[in-house]
Amino acid sequence: MQGIFAASITPLKPDFSPDLDALPEYLGFLASRGCHGALILGTTGEGPSFSPEQRMAIYQSALEVRQVWPEFLLLAGTGTPSLDETQDLTRKVFELEFDGVVVLPPFYFRDSSEAGLYSWYASLLNQAVPQGRCLFAYHIPKVSGVPLSIDLIARLLDTFPDQFAGLKDSSGDPQFAQRLGDQFGDDLRVFTGNDRLFSLALARGASGCITALANLIAPDLRQLWDMYHTGQSTEAIQEKIDSVRDITERFPPFPPLIKFLLAHFFNYPNWTVCPPLTPISQETEKQVSSLLDLA
Repeated sequence: MQGIFAASITPLKPDFSPDLDALPEYLGFLASRGCHGALILGTTGEGPSFSPEQRMAIYQSALEVRQVWPEFLLLAGTGTPSLDETQDLTRKVFELEFDGVVVLPPFYFRDSSEAGLYSWYASLLNQAVPQGRCLFAYHIPKVSGVPLSIDLIARLLDTFPDQFAGLKDSSGDPQFAQRLGDQFGDDLRVFTGNDRLFSLALARGASGCITALANLIAPDLRQLWDMYHTGQSTEAIQEKIDSVRDITERFPPFPPLIKFLLAHFFNYPNWTVCPPLTPISQETEKQVSSLLDLA
């Protein structure tokens, strides 16, 4: 469980329903561009916008990518504020033979105690994650409003060494990335969620990346990965990746931006996004397409 993972977008029809026929082909596109796998229904995939029934249909559709790419790894975003709903989704995902789950903390009660967060994750791990299967906590405090502390991560790893696999770190905090590597080393699988920190994270023992920009620049991320693991300098390719990140971060949020860029540069339909997100404006389209060249 390592390498380049795209935080995949979710193709949608004009009525905001999932385009289940389009998803497997799109995941094949990611595989063909060097991704080892994809996270289905993370932040970029608009996971919290879908009902449990829609999520299950999307998970099942994603599995079809393995008919052409049998080694393609699949992670599922299953986190919701409801412990029961999260447990149910997580059980079903493992029954579908997904390779792991990436789970947001319960994000409604943002002043929850660390003891409460531990109890929530411990219940999920006990009730829904079989021995030897992979659960990754999702640390994205700017979005979830619920940070995951080093102490909480250490406690979960100590209690559930065979199920609590690691962390998707989308904090964008280089000091936090360094602390993860310094404290846990190879005992914790860390996937950075910020392309700008990819080289730093790898140097601190990270297992790879799970990023929105892998939808667009997977070949560059894969090149960095391969160069790092063959002992070559990654400075130049990291600078190239940084420049794309610097531009795209000027036009948040990522889901509608990436869907537009996929249409503009790779001839995909300009898929819509679920409300409350809205497509980017024509003015933004002109600005970002004039600044980027992804062909």
